[in-house]
Amino acid sequence: MRKHWIDNLRWVTVLLVLLYHVFYFYNNKGVFGGLGGFSDGPQYQDIVMYILYPWFMPLLFILAGISARYALEKHSGKEWFKARTRKLLVPGTIGLFVFHWMTGYFNTVVAARQGVFDGVPAIAKYAIMAISGTGPLWFIQVLWLLCLLLLVVRALDRKDRFWNWCGKANIVWIILLGVLFWAGEQTLIRNPRPETADGLWNLYKPLFYLIPFLMGYFVFSHDEVQEKVERAWIPLMGCAVVAGGVLIGTTFGQDNTAPEYLGSPLNCLYGWLMCLAMMGWFKARFDSTGRFAGYMTRSSYGIYIVHYLVIASLGYMMKTYTQLPPWSIYTILTVAVFTFSPLLYEIIRRIPIVRWCVFGEKH
Repeated sequence: MRKHWIDNLRWVTVLLVLLYHVFYFYNNKGVFGGLGGFSDGPQYQDIVMYILYPWFMPLLFILAGISARYALEKHSGKEWFKARTRKLLVPGTIGLFVFHWMTGYFNTVVAARQGVFDGVPAIAKYAIMAISGTGPLWFIQVLWLLCLLLLVVRALDRKDRFWNWCGKANIVWIILLGVLFWAGEQTLIRNPRPETADGLWNLYKPLFYLIPFLMGYFVFSHDEVQEKVERAWIPLMGCAVVAGGVLIGTTFGQDNTAPEYLGSPLNCLYGWLMCLAMMGWFKARFDSTGRFAGYMTRSSYGIYIVHYLVIASLGYMMKTYTQLPPWSIYTILTVAVFTFSPLLYEIIRRIPIVRWCVFGEKH
């Protein structure tokens, strides 16, 4: 029986990613990427980033781990990984050169104005734009790597002894798993060196995301664990709101993606409690489906894949070539990303070869 609450939580979280990127694109907190803010003073709209960033991507990896467990109960490891490679690795590599080079153009156009690409051959410019267009695709690239590692981990637990043991966790131990959440954040490099790949490591955070992915597979794939989180969702949400309020109230204005910020106990407490609370809430209240929910379940992955082109292109042009006030730019970009992204997805999915390259879909 399909667990609709997992589907619903996944696509709702994807929509939150879209919203996050609208505010991320114009932040003035020093977060890498985007165009920068509209002023040097406080931008209180950036609070959206502080609310969402600590938990929404770890939550997607937890859900991916749960889904991996369910899929591997029906398919062999070879079949499952082949499908994962087509769905994740193809869009995360070939898709860069077919579609995401356009996003890369807007990611590099500011640098190009400064003469960075003067004298660079066209084919080299194209390759640079393609790689620069990775953007949110880091998620599927890391997820493919974690799927590969999962096959190794499964080989060490062939009889599911560890998986069965994890299913016995009570709500106290489930909450205490937040210590692993904190430990994962400590793998970030505190003082990244500009001349090295330290910044890339901190962006991809593979060891950190491995933890929620494996917890999804080993712990939260159990019906009993899901039910325990469901029963506790209200106090979990209340504690998460308090922790988040204290975190934001004491740190607003800081770079909320900096290793020091992410590794702080309060950030990890808030992020972990929100992951648990969101799972419990959706298990308790949103374990059903309908026409719209069914569409979003099928389409949210593709919408995620294409959405950043809308933000990068329209967001860049509005700030660079118009005199619109900030509130108008935010409003227009928010409406655009929620309307044009599904439209762009629907167009691409109807073009056979392009569909395979960009979404990893055969049909």
